[in-house]
Parts: sequence; C-alpha cells; structure tokens
Amino acid sequence: MRTSRIKGVVAAVVTPVRSDLEPDIERFIAYCRLLLNNGCNGLNICGTTGEATSFTLAQRMRIMDAAAAALPLERLMVGTGAAAVGDAETLTRHASTLGFAAALVLPPFYYKGVDETGLVRYIGRLAAATTVQEIDIFLYNFPAMTGIVYTPHLVARLCAEFGERIAGLKDSSGDLSYAREIAALPGALSVFPSNEAVLLDARAGTFAGCISASANINAAYCGAAFRDGDEAALETATKLRALVSRQPLIPSIKALVAHQQADADFCRMVPPLTELAPEVHQQLLADADALAAESA
Repeated sequence: MRTSRIKGVVAAVVTPVRSDLEPDIERFIAYCRLLLNNGCNGLNICGTTGEATSFTLAQRMRIMDAAAAALPLERLMVGTGAAAVGDAETLTRHASTLGFAAALVLPPFYYKGVDETGLVRYIGRLAAATTVQEIDIFLYNFPAMTGIVYTPHLVARLCAEFGERIAGLKDSSGDLSYAREIAALPGALSVFPSNEAVLLDARAGTFAGCISASANINAAYCGAAFRDGDEAALETATKLRALVSRQPLIPSIKALVAHQQADADFCRMVPPLTELAPEVHQQLLADADALAAESA
C-alpha cells in the first residue's frame, strides 16, 4: 500500500517577485518557513498559485534549488508539469535529484483532444527520467485550465502501467464525487482536493488532505481543523476562501498575503496576470479585517 510522506494541510504557495519579475528567493523562503510554522503540514511550490507557468525553466529550477537548500524536503511537493514533455522531464528529474517528496504534474495543456495513450506516454517519460532516484508522481487534475481530465479510467491505467510511482492526485475540478472515485481506486492513492472544506473528511481518512491556494491566508485555521477537528476554525477558513474566490484567485491571495505580512511587494504579479483594481483591493482588505475581528 502506498503511504505518501505528505498529508494534511498543504499550501499552494504564492511566489513573490521582484520589480524585474525575477522570483524573490529570499522573501519566498522566509514566507515558506512562516507557513510551515503556522499550520501547514506541507507546501506545494511552483504550482498554479505560484504562477509557475509564467516562469522560465531556469527560474523554476532556481526556486527549487533554494527551497531544497533551506526547507524540509520531506514536506515539499513541486509542480513539474509543462506543455513540452522535455521540459517536464527536465523539471521532474531536477526535483528527483534534489530529493523533493513529490512532483505534481499537470497534463500537457496546449493541444486539446489528446488521447489516453499520449498521456500515458507523457507520464512514462517522467517516470523513466527519474528511475535513478525515484520521486512520487502526483497527477494534477485541473480541467478548467488544461482542457484535459485525468479520468478514473486513465488514472487506473497509469497506476497499472507505472505502479507505485503514481502516488496520488490533486483535484482542482471542484467535483468531490470525482475525487472520492479516485480515492476509491485500488492502490490507496493519496488524493488532495483543492478546497479546505474537505479537511474533516481527510481526518476521517477519505482524503490525504487538501492542497489549497487559500491556505496561504488561512493556514492557522486549516491546521486547527485538520489537527484538532475544530469545526469553528474550519468555518473561518472557508469564509476566508470565499472572500478570495469572489475575484481572480491568485491576485486576491497575493493581496491578502501582502496585507497580512505588511509587505506590499507581495502583490506583484507576473504577466499575463495583473494585480487587483485598487477599489477591489481595498474592499477585499476591509472584508478580511472584518472577518478577522468577527473570528477573534
């Protein structure tokens, strides 16, 4: 039976960037440490919330190098998916060599209508590239972004083909019935929905936990929910998630992180994404402050 090294609350970490749009490594590492000390069991770096597809391979690998040198690798999952299979191989091999606990793999997201055989070949290249030092491969199901679904049939086929190299799946579809179906497949895959509302189900063993963008701003509440079964904390966590879900998610998360850290540079986005409009930004901060006062 598979036993993932990462369980519980996993923040899909934002990536602070400098004015020249390079990753701000020093600020990033300090922020990751803060999350790990404030309720997160693990971190997913270089994912969607981290704007990874807006960075070059060199930039992504530089973030990975810094994280590996400064943070507990057994608690780190890193996004290594790319449209080009060679780029995905490079990133996944690098993550494996550094010793990350897991690689989170988006399917190749440009061409639509690709068949299962093409996707099996794609994952097979990543598995073959990491045979010297194996790394857990997590499938990243996000059809709204990729146009591709890791269907239960495809996931079962990948597990049959590559065995325990396929360690789990992150589901950002929002379809809990799908996530439950994947979790029920033979082989005990570690399934992480993207919404912290599942944390009590995770405590009961249905899921491995959640990998959530909003854990950037509600980690302490999520930690209390997963660790202690604190329903009031989970209610506050889900209210915070609802706040940041009213507008584009990533700039909303970054705006609240900047507010919480008193560090306006956290708001900066990498094109093509943009910061929130000033009036939207101010309303978000006011609503978050009101919720914090209500929950105190």
